Amino acid sequence: MTLKTPRLIIIAGLLFTAAEVSSQNIEVTVTGIRSEKGQIAIGVITDDESFRKDKAVLEIQFPKKDLNNGSMTVSFSLEPGTWGLALLDDEDNNRLMEYNFLGIPKEGFGFSDYYHTGLSKPSFEMFSFDLVKDQSKSIKIKVRYIL
Repeated sequence: MTLKTPRLIIIAGLLFTAAEVSSQNIEVTVTGIRSEKGQIAIGVITDDESFRKDKAVLEIQFPKKDLNNGSMTVSFSLEPGTWGLALLDDEDNNRLMEYNFLGIPKEGFGFSDYYHTGLSKPSFEMFSFDLVKDQSKSIKIKVRYIL
């Protein structure tokens, strides 16, 4: 076991403990899902540096059992603060984005309240949002497929 694993467990524990004390509900409506295969994975991001390094503070997976006409709604809680959500339509259930030989994503992706049309990663500021104490939040993510 590496040193990173215990730290991640401690961080996750603190997030869940904080979520129980002062958590705010987030409802995420995902649209444009092309297949019932796999799962939806959402990475919770806190800043641009962690996004660039693909280091989510929390990763949540949702089975596609409630998929209806390419859409589904999921809910979870986070403590108040500034967050961003990066979504992967993990069609092969390996929890990794698959790319072709040119580096183009083979699976769907999306971001909180932001539809990315560019070919490079967006900045964190483009899809970040503020979660305010005692207020629930509704987020929309439209999945984009390049291939």
